[in-house]
Amino acid sequence: MSGNKLYEGKAKILFTTDDPHILLSRYKDDATAFNALKKGTITNKGEMNCAIASHIFQYLETQGIATHFIQQVSPNEMQVAAVKILPIEVVVRNIAAGSICKRLGLQQGQALKIPLVEFFYKNDDLGDPLITDAHVAMLDLATPEQVVQLKELALNINQHLQTFFDRCNLILVDFKVEIGVDRKGQLLLADEISPDTCRLWDKAIADPTERIMDKDRFRQDLGNVAEAYQEVMKRVLSS
Repeated sequence: MSGNKLYEGKAKILFTTDDPHILLSRYKDDATAFNALKKGTITNKGEMNCAIASHIFQYLETQGIATHFIQQVSPNEMQVAAVKILPIEVVVRNIAAGSICKRLGLQQGQALKIPLVEFFYKNDDLGDPLITDAHVAMLDLATPEQVVQLKELALNINQHLQTFFDRCNLILVDFKVEIGVDRKGQLLLADEISPDTCRLWDKAIADPTERIMDKDRFRQDLGNVAEAYQEVMKRVLSS
């Protein structure tokens, strides 16, 4: 049973439970983009993302990736380990899309020679700016050892996610993860893995607009957002 509301973000609400080391994460249907400048609702998004994330967390656990996931307890709720989230969004890019194209003049859809790991400062007031290792140290966001671990963990997750989504006939363009520190000081993959946090393209569709199967459909007003999420969920749960 959920207790007091601990935190409400753009996509989820965290509640306390009877166990101080376990939280309840409730997924919402709310959708936001561009640092919450654009807001809306995606029908049944909470249930779809909860199911997708639960399945992928369990898959990653079998591959040796430690996560905060404990168990899914309802269609839109899961129990998770209580962690302290590092104020760093870790982004891994396999193909150029989104902001990196504007920043570096890359062609949308250009394959990168090697996966690129980027850090962004989790601060809504500042618009989650891109930061370097030096900024992380200056702002005391993580230790030097944690920075190394974050990069290694992100690339390891990327390798396994690419394999998983390939089985789903999806291309993993890029994704964002958040990492938490548990009471033992261990880094755990937290937040979620879903079409909200990944760019996913249908391998069987060449059209650059029609192949989009993620929140870019909401960002770019492409329509059929819920249908795309539903299709991703169908493929994920059957893989």
